[in-house]
Amino acid sequence: MSTSHTLSRLIWPGLAIVGALSAQPVFAGECPADKIKPNAQQMVDYKPVGVTDVTLGAIDLGKQPAHLEGRELRFRKLTIAPGGIVPWHSHDDRPALIFVQQGEIVEYASNCVDPIVHKAGDLRPEVFGTSHWWKNLGKETVVLYVGDVRKDPHDHNM
Repeated sequence: MSTSHTLSRLIWPGLAIVGALSAQPVFAGECPADKIKPNAQQMVDYKPVGVTDVTLGAIDLGKQPAHLEGRELRFRKLTIAPGGIVPWHSHDDRPALIFVQQGEIVEYASNCVDPIVHKAGDLRPEVFGTSHWWKNLGKETVVLYVGDVRKDPHDHNM
């Protein structure tokens, strides 16, 4: 048994059991391999509901030694009230990392047949090919911290 497999059993006992029963391990907040399908969810035209989006800081990457002209690294806090919706958006040109700090939220991803549940402590990478929307189906406010690289300063997608 590999060291990483042993560690996953210590850190995530429930996930290790699921991983042992399937060909592909399943991690918290991911679409199971057998549920991945192109265009599994169609775009929806929901408007933001009960969402506060605050940019906590941003860096113009063109002014940094990496010289990524026209790109901004920003860090945000999204607060989603019960019943709140983060509307449909794409990450084809805006990679991001989402950390669920509080609560539980459901993601409806374009490439996953089933909704994906994200819980406090989950980290969700959002990259090229990711289009989705999120909804807080619970009774608790959800808090997400988002780090993304934005090209268009007028892109106000969440």
